[in-house]
Amino acid sequence: MNSISCQQLEHKLSPFGRKLISSVAFAGSTSSFPEQPPIQFLTKSRNIIHSKPEISHAHLIKTQNLEGNTHAANSVLHNYGEYSRMDNAAKVLEEMPKQNSVSWNLMISNSNKALLYQDSWRLFCRMHMLGFDMNMYTYGSILSACGALTSTLWGEQVYGLVMKNGFFSDGYVRCGMIELFSRSCRFSDALRVFYDYLCDNVVCWNAIISGAVKNREYWVALDIFRLMWGEFLKPNEFTIPSVLNACVSLLELQFGKMVHGAAIKCGLESDVFVGTSIVDLYAKCGFMDEAFRELMQMPVSNVVSWTAMLNGFVQNDDPISAVQIFGEMRNKGIEINNYTVTCVLAACANPTMAKEAIQIHSWIYKTGYYQDSVVQTSFINMYSKIGDVALSELVFAEAENLEHLSLWSNMISVLAQNSDSDKSIHLFRRIFQEDLKPDKFCCSSILGVVDCLDLGRQIHSYILKLGLISNLNVSSSLFTMYSKCGSIEESYIIFELIEDKDNVSWASMIAGFVEHGFSDRAVELFREMPVEEIVPDEMTLTAVLNACSSLQTLKSGKEIHGFILRRGVGELHIVNGAIVNMYTKCGDLVSARSFFDMIPLKDKFSCSSMITGYAQRGHVEDTLQLFKQMLITDLDSSSFTISSVLGVIALSNRSRIGIQVHAHCIKMGSQSEASTGSSVVTMYSKCGSIDDCCKAFKEILTPDLVSWTAMIVSYAQNGKGGDALQVYESMRNSGIQPDSVTFVGVLSACSHAGLVEEGYFFLNSMMKDYGIEPGYRHYACMVDLLSRSGRLTEAERFICDMPIKPDALIWGTLLAACKLHDEVELGKLVAKKIIELEPSEVGAYVSLSNIWASLGQWDEVLKIRGSLRGTGISKEPGWSSL
Repeated sequence: MNSISCQQLEHKLSPFGRKLISSVAFAGSTSSFPEQPPIQFLTKSRNIIHSKPEISHAHLIKTQNLEGNTHAANSVLHNYGEYSRMDNAAKVLEEMPKQNSVSWNLMISNSNKALLYQDSWRLFCRMHMLGFDMNMYTYGSILSACGALTSTLWGEQVYGLVMKNGFFSDGYVRCGMIELFSRSCRFSDALRVFYDYLCDNVVCWNAIISGAVKNREYWVALDIFRLMWGEFLKPNEFTIPSVLNACVSLLELQFGKMVHGAAIKCGLESDVFVGTSIVDLYAKCGFMDEAFRELMQMPVSNVVSWTAMLNGFVQNDDPISAVQIFGEMRNKGIEINNYTVTCVLAACANPTMAKEAIQIHSWIYKTGYYQDSVVQTSFINMYSKIGDVALSELVFAEAENLEHLSLWSNMISVLAQNSDSDKSIHLFRRIFQEDLKPDKFCCSSILGVVDCLDLGRQIHSYILKLGLISNLNVSSSLFTMYSKCGSIEESYIIFELIEDKDNVSWASMIAGFVEHGFSDRAVELFREMPVEEIVPDEMTLTAVLNACSSLQTLKSGKEIHGFILRRGVGELHIVNGAIVNMYTKCGDLVSARSFFDMIPLKDKFSCSSMITGYAQRGHVEDTLQLFKQMLITDLDSSSFTISSVLGVIALSNRSRIGIQVHAHCIKMGSQSEASTGSSVVTMYSKCGSIDDCCKAFKEILTPDLVSWTAMIVSYAQNGKGGDALQVYESMRNSGIQPDSVTFVGVLSACSHAGLVEEGYFFLNSMMKDYGIEPGYRHYACMVDLLSRSGRLTEAERFICDMPIKPDALIWGTLLAACKLHDEVELGKLVAKKIIELEPSEVGAYVSLSNIWASLGQWDEVLKIRGSLRGTGISKEPGWSSL
């Protein structure tokens, strides 16, 4: 009976229909189900084969007995699945009187195709509950769904059934489990599944290699490929690109060449994906000639191949060749996509490529890529690196689709990098007005320019609300913001909360402690790094060496120097300079020079540190000799270095050498800088050339507070008090606020010019107008002013009325005036005050003795000399070099 039915069915099928067979085998698989061979259903015309599933369903209802024919019903399920009509497929499944495993496998597979992975899981659970037999296709499909959902819990439950039912050796099933663990960042578990049962299924090997690359376990990927090759398994067109991707990430060219050879041996070099990966390997490793040769030898190349070549030139800093490749693509009619456009825009992100950037901008605008958000983001970055932020802002203003956060985050980043905090913050606030949520990139960028603690705390609250605090870049930017705003304790709290701190985090926190005067805590924090198994890098070592320099703790500095030598990082230039700076700041110039002489390639920072160390301790000859060597070796001298050299020249009163250094500044164009110009002014002032001081001051383009103060002090020290006060008024008119040092110069000018009333005015002004509390030097200037004017009694009363306790310097100023004006009684009183404050002060004894000697009271002189000998203090005899 059955054979008759089959013969009748076969008789109904036309020869044409037999060629148009629709299989009900597992979707996406090249194999059929082992339980039952697929039954093929033929249609009468090509139009029905390619018609909508509803029409095919109606046709099969009309021609086949679907209620009694499970295979025909499965073909309907398959057809609905091809068109993603899962609701109709579900109804067909529910109405089937005789469902089988194929029916449920089709439904699970079709749900995967429609990206309905939750439905796939529900179907699997129901299938398991109803007791249908499950095979390799069932487990493979549901593991794919678990992988898409990154649900390792469900996947492990499925794999338990796999082990129980004996399908663990099937490559398709194991491949699904490997991919699930790889996607869930549990690569060690993926490796365990792979090594549980080594098989000759290339798909499994591809899955574990691809998983290793995705999890950045590049060396593992290469080792597995080596093992695969040793097992005489032939890699395919999917294996080679994954392995080459690992080689690119490691810049492992030699291994990549071996893989290239394997591809040639297996006949895969002609594959466009393999060929593209080979081009990318040579390009990323910097061998552009080999990459171009491989590109030209490819039988078929596409946009990906050419873009890989273009991107290689960009990464190797050859923008001209990148633009030429782009032009060649256009000439050959190669398809150009938005990634190609972003690569060529990256090539033009250079001030020397401004002309080409405008030309390519015009082409992009003409071809319609301009409104692509990814391309507009590249435009924003390109124009910022060219140096035209205004054009970056114009591109952002012309963007029509502002729903892409990348546009906002890149524009905020560009403004932040150009220190435009107002526009950055305004743009950040606009994101909320557009009903968007700033992401981790926006938050990291804006925190870099926030200098208001209240705003920073608001952004901190938003970060906590969105759960972005776990991101390393965001948390690092957050504690750096607190540090910059002066809240070092809050900064340290955020730092402590970071779970996976990197070297940048440690270096930033250590540098923050140093910047805010907590260098001791910086050193303590550095000592915690070995406990956390963190190896300090160049930035961290430099920061902690700066801490030792600030503390002037030579012992700790030497310990860190020894650590650097053991770790073998002593060849890094920045660290070398920091070591020299540490020794000089700690006063050990011998060790500093010894280490400096051992540096093979001396840089600007190490030379500057050594010169500054010599200059600060008055080693004139060593300073000048080293500065001369620095110039001979064509090392750029910074403003700080030149200032140190000019300072030591001023101390030694060598005007001829000072003029030569000034000429060097003019040659380098640094005389117009405030720091260098101020040092030139001070140098000429110390040498007594006030006219040259004025000329040097006029050469400064934008004088700062230090420059104005240097000019005021120069006039004061050279007896031109009136001119000094005129400079002070000019400084105030320019909008610069004076500081305590400025008022020392002003009061000194009043003292030299005898301007008593003006002196009182400026002393009151510094407190009333600027909130500066006078110090010992200010009061000493006032005492000197009153003493020079002969108002000694008033000077004594002024000292007694001072809000701070007078020291020996202030009384000594009055004592010198008493000697000048022959005020014996007052002199005796002042001398006793000095002796009470500093019993070992020889000058007070000598001054008092001189006062008595000038009056011819030699008995008193002998008494003072006897008192001096009684204290055990000896006066050094005077001497002359003439």
